[in-house]
Amino acid sequence: MTVRDTRRDSRAAWPIGALLVGYPVWWALGFGGLAVIVLAFPMAYILWRRRPIRLPRGLGLWVLLLAGYLLSALMLAEMPQDTYGEFGAGRIVGYLMRLALYVSLLIMVLYLGNLTERELPQLRLVRMLGVLFVTTVAGGLLGVLFPSFAFTSPLERVLPGWISGNAFVQNLIHPTAAQIQKVLGHASPRPEAPFEWANAWGSNLSVLLIWFVVGWWVYGGPRRKAVTAVLVAAAAVPVVYSLNRGLWIGLGLAALYVVVRVGGRARLAICAAGALGAVVFVASPLADLVVQRLDNPHSNDIRAFTVSATIEAAEGSPIIGYGNTRNAMGNHRTITTGKTDWCRECGHPPLGSDGQLWHLIITQGFVGAALYVAFFLGAIRRYWPDRSPVGLAGVLVMILVLLYMFVYDGLVTPLSLYLISFALLWRNTYA
Repeated sequence: MTVRDTRRDSRAAWPIGALLVGYPVWWALGFGGLAVIVLAFPMAYILWRRRPIRLPRGLGLWVLLLAGYLLSALMLAEMPQDTYGEFGAGRIVGYLMRLALYVSLLIMVLYLGNLTERELPQLRLVRMLGVLFVTTVAGGLLGVLFPSFAFTSPLERVLPGWISGNAFVQNLIHPTAAQIQKVLGHASPRPEAPFEWANAWGSNLSVLLIWFVVGWWVYGGPRRKAVTAVLVAAAAVPVVYSLNRGLWIGLGLAALYVVVRVGGRARLAICAAGALGAVVFVASPLADLVVQRLDNPHSNDIRAFTVSATIEAAEGSPIIGYGNTRNAMGNHRTITTGKTDWCRECGHPPLGSDGQLWHLIITQGFVGAALYVAFFLGAIRRYWPDRSPVGLAGVLVMILVLLYMFVYDGLVTPLSLYLISFALLWRNTYA
């Protein structure tokens, strides 16, 4: 093969490289997780030119999920019991944006699965995810050191106010380093750069860490392994300061999974490294912060209220849901519907905002939620026998998806990483 042939083969992989390696640029421009919508167009063009298109097993469940979302548009104007709000542009914009994301993610999976190993080697894709892990750690440290850092993106400047002012859109297009929340009884910065929410940062970091270890440690030489050790240690700082219990549980589950599924001397090495890391962590000031967070479970009541209210509202449209989220009457503290002089913390928690499972239940009904669960459960069952590093890592991500759906929203960037991981598993069956 000539150098020219190699370059021609690698050109087809540029959209995924632009998404993962170029993500900081997309974030600074205001696109962030929306970049996948922009890049879905060249992905679709490349895909179209190589018909017939290869399809993965289990994709029918995702297509049904997408079809159900289309049907849910019929309920956009309806109001479930004990919710309020007007049917207007904001609700339609949110629906259309989510629809564009779902379609774009479908295109991305098919695009990745139809690239040949010569066009996009598995290791190159894994290492692209590793580059995004480095970006995520840098963003986390930015959020810890400079939590008030924020700026108006170019996209935010050009969008009309009725779009950019939408709360959901604003989170996506306005770059910020951290969310400031009263988690420990005082204002605490929770890193979120370069993603849309602090919880998205936590979910993404755990997924990217898995692929970073595979690409830079398992398949890396001495220098890459040394860099890996330094970066993983650096990541511990924003991981703790994120005050993200879901992330902590996910990392613990990942460690247990690796110990159980990896045997021989590798298991002993992992256990030894984990024990050493635990000793160093306990001796550091970070341990006190973890204890404080566990002693302040301030969000438990909020989550309990929104989850129960979501399920009650969804019972009014259990098959296709309501197409978009709704605002609950009152909150966990009061039945009033907004802030007052005597209750500054009263507000309107969006139903379905505490996890992808609850989001699907309100937007697509119990059927949509079941299809989502079945898609990722099917991937675990199908690829469990694959004991290669990519197979083990991909199945672990699928397991984390089912854990995180109870506490994290999948949209926007987390779902992109979940489906890239699915594509890696699929590609591994014929790579």
